[in-house]
Amino acid sequence: MIAKLYGRIDETGVDHLVIDVNGVGYLVQASARTLAALGKADDFATVFTEMQVSENDMRLIGFATREERDWFRLLTGVQGVGGKVGLAILSAIEPQDLALAIGSGDAAMVARANGVGPKLASRIVNELKDKVGALAGIGGGAKLMSGGTASGGHAGDALSALANLGFKPGEAGAAVALAVEELGADASLDALVRLALKKASR
Repeated sequence: MIAKLYGRIDETGVDHLVIDVNGVGYLVQASARTLAALGKADDFATVFTEMQVSENDMRLIGFATREERDWFRLLTGVQGVGGKVGLAILSAIEPQDLALAIGSGDAAMVARANGVGPKLASRIVNELKDKVGALAGIGGGAKLMSGGTASGGHAGDALSALANLGFKPGEAGAAVALAVEELGADASLDALVRLALKKASR
């Protein structure tokens, strides 16, 4: 199984790239977000990959980060979510926002992705809400303990912090969503976490 590739980007398309690794060109399917992050032709890049094998097909799916690949694995574990839909979701929604949407039960946000209807979005939220914490890193908790603030992605870091404090993903997501609604998206991480803790303990 191929887990990672490093080489020169030979060409890019709407939904794929070809990466040259020591003279061997690998065709890799990727989301629009991944393609934008990896760069343009002749740039060197590291691509984290997932191999999908079916009766009539074998393909490599590429990601700019391990986090994005982990989310793809979670998403495609939901009935009705294949590789194409998984990539569509990751093209439309950043991993941190996806974690917040699932944690807070916001199926409407998930349904923004192409090919995702209301029923499928609800299924994704219901099946993954208890697994979101597994993808929440310790970065948010570390920043909270040091008294720092995050520059962007505050909601995702606050969600991670509450998960590290033992709150269930659903509880943490709902509390952070309420805190963001009250304080605004530009609030500091410390302020978001403090208010989210109050909301979660009610």
